[in-house]
Amino acid sequence: MHQQTIHFLFTTSNSSFTSSSFHPKSRFHSPHYDFASLSSPKNAHFPIFSLNATLSLPLKLPRTSEVPTISPPIRPVPHQPNLRRSQFREKMLYLESIGLDFLSLINHNPPIVSASLSDIKSTVDYMTSLGFTAIEFRRIAGMCPEIITSRVSDIVPVFTFLLREVCVNGSDLKRVIHRRPRLLACSVKQRLRPTLYFLQSIGISEVNKHTYLLSTSVEEKLIPRIEYFENIGFSHRDAVSMFRRFPQLFNYSVEGNFEPKFNYFVVEMGRDLKELKEFPHYFSFSLENRIKPRHQCCVDKGVCFPLPVLLKMSEAQFRDRVEVLFSSIG
Repeated sequence: MHQQTIHFLFTTSNSSFTSSSFHPKSRFHSPHYDFASLSSPKNAHFPIFSLNATLSLPLKLPRTSEVPTISPPIRPVPHQPNLRRSQFREKMLYLESIGLDFLSLINHNPPIVSASLSDIKSTVDYMTSLGFTAIEFRRIAGMCPEIITSRVSDIVPVFTFLLREVCVNGSDLKRVIHRRPRLLACSVKQRLRPTLYFLQSIGISEVNKHTYLLSTSVEEKLIPRIEYFENIGFSHRDAVSMFRRFPQLFNYSVEGNFEPKFNYFVVEMGRDLKELKEFPHYFSFSLENRIKPRHQCCVDKGVCFPLPVLLKMSEAQFRDRVEVLFSSIG
């Protein structure tokens, strides 16, 4: 059987469809392949092409080599919002059971919302094991809410540092924490130890008596206060000497304490800086309730006292001393 050749010709000139060679017994001659009925409408435009081949239909599509995937079994997942709500409520109930106001703690220490309840319980248990009562712990948490979100692994180094490096007596440990609870929320490496070294470097040897200073920043608080006294006329040596003699100066504000009291000392009292160098405790007395009234009383009576005598005496002693000195003058 010879190969059949079929030619199709579409022309754009007469839009007619012709078969130049078509065998009536061809295997394509069937109602499904009635090419004569496909003649195009008049004036239609089609591209010209020819097909010269024996047509055959594919028997089937090629198979792919894909490996079927196996889906993992579907397991039920707990509803996360409900789970978080339950944990939040459990944490709130626990803190309230030990006398802490949960909402107040959130306002002062927002990270408590995401803190682990197990970590909170461990911290409370550890503080209790050191002898802090429930009332004492509530006071500590009220002054330093960060203690609630501090882990035991963060607190233990603080107690170790105070005992070994600052030389705080074990019997005084609770007193130290009561006075400055924020010590427990400070990093030994980044805050406590650098401050200890600075205080020792300016000659404060018994830092265990001034542990409240350990939580303060050297760069942000301690050095700027020394520089203030240098700026108002003291040498660096004299300024450091004042802080060594009275370390509590580091606790006072420059704007709220040093400036108004120094201005009154110089302008109204007219005294010499040497007196401040020898008695830096002047800045620990109230300007309105102690310094001004007693200075004005001395001015009215025409008497004058050294700073320690003027400020350290009780009110009754001061009045008696003024009257005695005033009588002797008169």
